[in-house]
Amino acid sequence: MADELEPETPETEATDAGEEPVKQRKNGLYPGVSDELAENMKSGWADTELRDLQPIAQAAETAARRAALSARFPGERVVVPAGNLKTRSNDTEYPFRASVEYAYLTGNQTEDGVLVLEPTTSPDGKSGHKETIYLLPRSDRDNGEFWLSGQGELWVGRRHSLTEAAQLYGIEASDVRELAAGLKEATGPVRVVRGYDAGIEAALHDKVTAERDEELRVFLSEARLVKDDFEIGELQKAVDSTVRGFEDVVKVLDKAEATSERYIEGTFFLRARVEGNDVGYGSICAAGPHACTLHWVRNDGTVRSGDLLLLDAGVETHTYYTADVTRTLPVNGTYSEIQKKIYDAVYDAQEAGIAAVKPGAKYRDFHDAAQRVLAERLVEWGLVEGPVERVLELGLQRRWTLHGTGHMLGMDVHDCAAARVESYVDGTLEPGMVLTVEPGLYFQADDLTVPEEYRGIGVRIEDDILVTEDGNRNLSAGLPRRSDEVESWMASLKG
Repeated sequence: MADELEPETPETEATDAGEEPVKQRKNGLYPGVSDELAENMKSGWADTELRDLQPIAQAAETAARRAALSARFPGERVVVPAGNLKTRSNDTEYPFRASVEYAYLTGNQTEDGVLVLEPTTSPDGKSGHKETIYLLPRSDRDNGEFWLSGQGELWVGRRHSLTEAAQLYGIEASDVRELAAGLKEATGPVRVVRGYDAGIEAALHDKVTAERDEELRVFLSEARLVKDDFEIGELQKAVDSTVRGFEDVVKVLDKAEATSERYIEGTFFLRARVEGNDVGYGSICAAGPHACTLHWVRNDGTVRSGDLLLLDAGVETHTYYTADVTRTLPVNGTYSEIQKKIYDAVYDAQEAGIAAVKPGAKYRDFHDAAQRVLAERLVEWGLVEGPVERVLELGLQRRWTLHGTGHMLGMDVHDCAAARVESYVDGTLEPGMVLTVEPGLYFQADDLTVPEEYRGIGVRIEDDILVTEDGNRNLSAGLPRRSDEVESWMASLKG
């Protein structure tokens, strides 16, 4: 990594332009910048302004979302930050991912951005808002920031100008460096999405309340419960790439056996980075007993022939929509008798769960349907004493089923998490909602309550389901689920 230069100047020292100069970091190899070099770097650069830009693909959708936000909070200033870079180590940062609320409302994904809706009143007395997106402008070439600062454009890449941003996002754009001072002087009611930008929150500390800000967060979470056509299209893209990622993994299982679960993780990650923005969450590449650890993301274990591989992974698109799919695959391509017995039970439970996903159904219905099938099998196998109604009432099946059967899916893998319970878990399914259906059975390696042959086997099957007008559509149907189909699919890829 190149030796960076970055600002290290007291605020009292200023340039002729009245701006803080940019100097090298403590242990840089150059002692300074000569006047001649500084002057040379100011000129001789081509005009790179991008003209006649077209709006982003989701511009109409983001405008409609902002309109809904404006209607919900008339007469109030609403502030939605993207967030800031976070340090990984010393002077390196984690890859930036804008807050979901900000990206959902703007389509923009750059650090330090802030969307502000400022209340207005039209001549006929109607309330509305003036929308402004505050961003960092192009790097300053007069003070050398573009090549001397660690966040200058010659170090981290070109930014859009404010004019370009306005064209792309359909929102008036202004310099974010002036925003905090303006917010300190703001009057009237203000709401801010907390947890992303400490500087913005500090500027508003005496103008906001936790209760009012939570109402804003809840509204923006519930607004995402029903997906628009653009969102559904992006989720399908994410799923389609994820299917290809699973195919990639099956093709290299021999290499994973020679190395570790990390080979599986890296293989899927390659697909995610080539076709999307990233993985939507830490990939779970759990071989053998690791499949019984629900969020096994260390991925440093051994991959053995004869064991099962539980692969829970999803590609995230460039617009932040993620898939979330799980398959439990026999590493050698064929389920053993006991593996197939457990797998088929989970498959039957998932079939019952998916069948319960339809408009007008209670959100809990698909969970209850899947849990009933699993409880029936556990009683049938003699692992828990029936009747089934008793098992379900006491939740006894949970020793081996452990988790809920699904969740909402979207820009967050566990989407809409801040929604009210009555709107989500206790709510009713509507067309446009997208959720996962993912029952599982997990027999821990040290569970002495089950026969030895069960121990260390974990199975989960997960698909992404769209609620339609007349039922549902399995967005991830391109990936086989039934045990015999999984074996045939793996054989075709390995052949």
